Amino acid sequence: MKLAIGSDHAGFALKKKLSVYLAEKGYPVTDWGTYGEASVDYPDYAHQVAQQVAEGQADFGILCCGSGQGVCMTANKHAGVRAALVWEKEVAALSRQHNDANVICFPARFISDENATQALQAFLDTTFEAGRHQQRVAKIE
Repeated sequence: MKLAIGSDHAGFALKKKLSVYLAEKGYPVTDWGTYGEASVDYPDYAHQVAQQVAEGQADFGILCCGSGQGVCMTANKHAGVRAALVWEKEVAALSRQHNDANVICFPARFISDENATQALQAFLDTTFEAGRHQQRVAKIE
């Protein structure tokens, strides 16, 4: 499983913690920035991660910004990307089970590191149920 991760300045600290967690678990992760807390424009990083997912270079994307909204909106502009704003593990699991989400977006200012880590693991561990959900997901494009 290949992962792409990115954030703006507000999500940088959470991105670092999630990157360490993923490395400890043995997941291959490509970090698309930002690499510090200086103010940056979140679309620059969200587009990079979403493009990797859209092109099949990454199986899943992980994005962090202050509210999670900006990176989520940006990622969802890419064909084939289904980005989900997540703040707890149950939402993460449902976004995979019912919506076949392939990018998880975190509101760094409103989620604890522990909740983010648990939600990320639930996202990665959960598969798409397909069935009745398949036709709904197909209508997204």
